[in-house]
Amino acid sequence: MGLTAGERIVQWLFRAVSSFFCALFVLVSPRRKAGKVAPVTESLLLIPAVQLAEKIRRKQVSCVEVVQAYLDRIQQVNPLLNAMVKDRFSAALAEAAQVDRLIEEETGGEEALADRLPLLGVPFSVKESFFLQGMPCSTGLVSRAGFVASKDAPAVALLKRAGAIPLGVTNTSELCMWLESSNHLYGITNNPYDTTRICGGSSGGEGSILASGGSVIGIGSDIGGSIRMPCFFNGIFGHKATPGIICNEGQLPPSSGLQEDLLSTGPMCRYAEDLLPMLKIMAGTNADKLLLSSEVDLKKLRFFTVVDDGGSPWTSPVDKQLVEAQRKVIQHLEADLGVKVKEMSFPQLKYSYQIWDTCMALPDKDGKPPQPFVELMADGGSTVWPVWELIKWIFGKSNHTIPSIGLALMNSKPSPFYLKEKEALQHDMDKVLGTDGVLLYPSHPLLAPKHHHPLFTIYNFSYTGIFNALGLPVTQCPLGLSEEGLPLGVQVVGGKLQDHLTLAVALYLEKTFGGWRDPGTT
Repeated sequence: MGLTAGERIVQWLFRAVSSFFCALFVLVSPRRKAGKVAPVTESLLLIPAVQLAEKIRRKQVSCVEVVQAYLDRIQQVNPLLNAMVKDRFSAALAEAAQVDRLIEEETGGEEALADRLPLLGVPFSVKESFFLQGMPCSTGLVSRAGFVASKDAPAVALLKRAGAIPLGVTNTSELCMWLESSNHLYGITNNPYDTTRICGGSSGGEGSILASGGSVIGIGSDIGGSIRMPCFFNGIFGHKATPGIICNEGQLPPSSGLQEDLLSTGPMCRYAEDLLPMLKIMAGTNADKLLLSSEVDLKKLRFFTVVDDGGSPWTSPVDKQLVEAQRKVIQHLEADLGVKVKEMSFPQLKYSYQIWDTCMALPDKDGKPPQPFVELMADGGSTVWPVWELIKWIFGKSNHTIPSIGLALMNSKPSPFYLKEKEALQHDMDKVLGTDGVLLYPSHPLLAPKHHHPLFTIYNFSYTGIFNALGLPVTQCPLGLSEEGLPLGVQVVGGKLQDHLTLAVALYLEKTFGGWRDPGTT
């Protein structure tokens, strides 16, 4: 079902007004000089995490050497990116020395060590919204500048228990509710492929530091695309797990109402082969609910593709280079695997933003509504008045960013109409995917936008947010670079608890399209 005449008029007006203000913003904004990070020259930085752990166990390289290589890279790229906002370099080096001593003293053999500590000695980075003992957890709130976590979030603790060594915490958007990682506490984070462009949000610091070679694996969270958008804009892999598999505790802001059903903690990394081991570790005892050890025969899967959201009046048209990249994926699947990729359309997708917004506003099973955003902004302190904050922002006096102020001014309420649309879409999507179906869908309508430009295309995140509302696992996969040297990509969607299918497709796409590309050599 296409757009009505009224919807087409609204679409034209909205896009015309957005384009006008975006062009005006470009004219009045100070010129930023485009830059990108230097090429990776240290070979240790180009090894997947699982292989790196194996080399460390076999004493082919010392853990101290590995950690020092990553510290050197962070010090090289971070002044340009502002991705890591607090490091723990001294502690990481001390822990690396302990790893080397442990390996020297190990008597059970390499296999026992691998079983007990599968990520032994592997450096990783952590989104600053997660508790990491001894590190800040502010999510960009100026009022939380002095907060230091006294314990680890469960997902972080599981990675550490597997032997991984945290290097520091990375920047987010304020309260993790915007698609650009910028706040008044740490500032703005840049894209390593082009520093005039966004790195995404809210796990944008993670995406930036990983893509630049400053980390090999990391941890993010996703309630509307906060893993997948940064992974797309930065050309790396990320996975939004089936909800309820990885524990979401120990992060700020906490979910409330029925938001826990939309929120997923998950892995972010440069190499597809690290996704499944990370997911298995981070899931803990819940890993048994997934078929992570089962072999996946891609030739026996059913593949589907959807080219766009059906023409929502509020979203941008999908960039032609992204359309072409998705078409090439289909060509390869059909030629290499002998499968038939069926093009689908779901009319409810044009309501993606409204469905996500309605789900975010739903009360929990006891009828308790979500915590108001203004309360999260206040963080237990004085009441935040959004209109007053807007006035202060105009004069450069507010401690809050304009996206947060704008969100606080909104008053979302559950809509029965969009709940029905969501139920219909859920039914249709579940029926199509089943336990052996995989869907290709654009990651975002646009390539990584210029800084601040998402203010004029605020609904484009609905391309990722809809799958949070549907509770489906999604793997974000890079597909090479655009003519401008920016990452291309696609979302690979599976049925509930079918995470292993999308991860298997990610491995295939990495082999076919080359996976992550060093931004310094593009």
